[in-house]
Amino acid sequence: MIRAAVIGSIGSGKTFVAKLFKCPVFNADDEVKKIYKTNKVCFNKLKKILPSYIKSFPIKKKELVEAISKDKKNLKKISYIVHPLVRQKMNFFLEKNKKKKLVLLDVPLLIENNLNEKGDILIFIKSKKSKILERLSKRENYDKNILKILKENQTVLLKKKKLANYIIYNNYSLKIMEKKIKYLKHKIINETNYT
Repeated sequence: MIRAAVIGSIGSGKTFVAKLFKCPVFNADDEVKKIYKTNKVCFNKLKKILPSYIKSFPIKKKELVEAISKDKKNLKKISYIVHPLVRQKMNFFLEKNKKKKLVLLDVPLLIENNLNEKGDILIFIKSKKSKILERLSKRENYDKNILKILKENQTVLLKKKKLANYIIYNNYSLKIMEKKIKYLKHKIINETNYT
């Protein structure tokens, strides 16, 4: 199994690019949403450390956004509880797909949380600033301050870019992007020794 991961800034289009590979994708953001909706233990832990923000189950994104806006230290507290759960889900995903040729990891804090392994193929997604802002403004619960805090939490982009095996420019039409990714997928599978 070849493990590839999409890395890059918030709003660069990592999820969009990951889907174009047409192979199993682990999307950490989707998993976090599921945890907030279904995990009572996670709710109780968050309610205990952030009682003035977390009011009722399922956990509301609005309450978390408010907690982080008021004090950015709260992001660390939330991450401390949520990240181990996401890691568990990722391990389960990898186990389930171990016979596949290629799997993709769409994990925003992959490098920051040391979730990448030595043989991973890292694909850096680069996008124009105007495109990034356009994408982010369409998101639910869009908050400039929160994005600033989340960006600070991501390893410096230049460092990520240097770690990357490939760089993809995500500024083109869907048709062009599909062709680019099809070619890259072929290249990765044919040039990587996987077991």
